[in-house]
Parts: sequence; C-alpha cells; structure tokens
Amino acid sequence: MSDTSVSDVSLGSDVLSRYRRAGQASAAAAAGTHGPPLPEATGAAFFDVDNTMMRGASLFHFAVGLARRKYFNGREIVGFGVKQLKFVLSGSEDLEDVASATEAALSFVEGRDVAELERLGEEIFDDSMIDKLIPGTLAIAQGHLDAGQQVWLVTATPVELATVIAKRLGLTGALGTVAEVQGGVYTGHLDGPPLHGLAKAEAVRAIAEREGLDLTRCSAYSDSSNDIPMLSLVGDPVAVNPDSTLRAHARENGWKIRDFRRREQVKRVALPAVSGAGGIAVGLAIGYAAARSRRTA
Repeated sequence: MSDTSVSDVSLGSDVLSRYRRAGQASAAAAAGTHGPPLPEATGAAFFDVDNTMMRGASLFHFAVGLARRKYFNGREIVGFGVKQLKFVLSGSEDLEDVASATEAALSFVEGRDVAELERLGEEIFDDSMIDKLIPGTLAIAQGHLDAGQQVWLVTATPVELATVIAKRLGLTGALGTVAEVQGGVYTGHLDGPPLHGLAKAEAVRAIAEREGLDLTRCSAYSDSSNDIPMLSLVGDPVAVNPDSTLRAHARENGWKIRDFRRREQVKRVALPAVSGAGGIAVGLAIGYAAARSRRTA
C-alpha cells in the first residue's frame, strides 16, 4: 500500500486544493447516510460504480430515466450517449468527459428540488438501473458486509444518486460528486471538481479518518487507471474489469484482478450469488418488487 496523498503529487497548489476540497466535501456530504455500526470496525471496502459495480455510466442511465419521465427533452441526452458509448467500448474515463457530463447533468436540474431528484433516483434505479448491476462485484461487496465491514461507493456520480444506489443495495453509504444546493434546490454548479481520480483518494482518506478505519485493513475496487490513487491507499487493492493501463499496473504491483464482463445476467445470477441473510440480496429483491408494482399499477 502506498500512503500517498495529493500533496505528494506534482501538481499545482490550486489544482491540489480543488481535489482536496472535492474529497472533503464528499466525505462531509456522506454524514448520516450509513447504517448501524458493524463488528469489524476498522476494516472497510470502497467500490467505484461505473463499469465496476454497474455497466456503463450511472449518470447516463439516470439521465435516460429522467428523459423517459419527460423531465427534459430526450434530445438533450445525445451528449450522454456519446460518453456512454466511450464507456462501453473502452472501459476508460476521461477527466474532461466526467466533468462535462456532470456539469451537463447539473444544467438539467438547475433550480430543481433535491428531494424530487432523490425520489426519481429511487424509481429509476428500481425500473432500469438494477439490471445494469454486475453480479460478480455485488457478491464481493456482500462478502465484505458478511464479514462485518463497512462498504462505501466512491464515484464521480452526484452524491444524491450514489446514495440512492448504496441504500438500495444495503451498503454503508456513498461518496460522490457534491453539487451546490441553496434552499433545497440545485444551483447548477459543483462544489469543487467531480469526485474523480485524486479527489476519490482524498474522500476515502477523509471518511477513513472520520470512521476510525485502518486503511491497511481496507480494500478498494475499480476498473479505471484514474483510480490508482484510491487503490494505492488501501492494503487490498483490486482491479475489476480493468482498462489496459490499470491491468498492467495491477500486474506490475501484484494486485488482484477480477473480470466479470462475461457474467452480467443480474436476475439469473446476482440473487443466488449474494446469498447473505440481508444486505444486497434484500435490496435487489425490494427493487424488483417495486419495479413490478409500478409496471402493473
């Protein structure tokens, strides 16, 4: 494990400050989202979402769900489609793409009520996003829950949507990109840059300090080389469905590699795989039941 913070990276002080601000803002926004204390108090697992926990970009799936509900004109998500195609074909992420996608999403919700978006997030997750989940990664997450560890999502997706996913799966909580909110509505601006790359590492460091976690006893999972800083923080870094750069880095450093891209039939595989008494299996069952109820209403 490398205990390198963003301050050790050769970047300008202004850039470093923005990464720290994004990470700290995300950790602060995560307050109060997690469940009861778990017995393995100093160990935890941190999971990237896009292409690690879920096929494609969660923000894109959410935008499509909003368009289907006439929340905005469907033509406005053409840009999301281009970025989604890049995710599917290459499995890689680009900082400018992440930033522009997040800003674009925020422009759609500027002036909208936060509570309304959270409600729609739950509905869209149950209706369509649940089918994009990757069963192999879900099984790993359930294993950490069964071991009594905290399980956090760490993603560039807006924290409200990330928290919906975490709650639906029975996870501890979520670290995500924080948008400015005034009077319960979105301003259309970010609180610092998206939670991406070095900012994820800072968020994990901040939440570990707050929760009293020992990073040497923690695990982290991601598909992207952009998350090497986060993976390097923990004692058990794992490359999941890795891009070529991360795969090479993992091999060079003796990290574990898991590839689930050929086993993604959630309804057929995920529920038996995550066979714990609660947690993810219950969350998925609730999601399927809620979706069926809405479709037959």
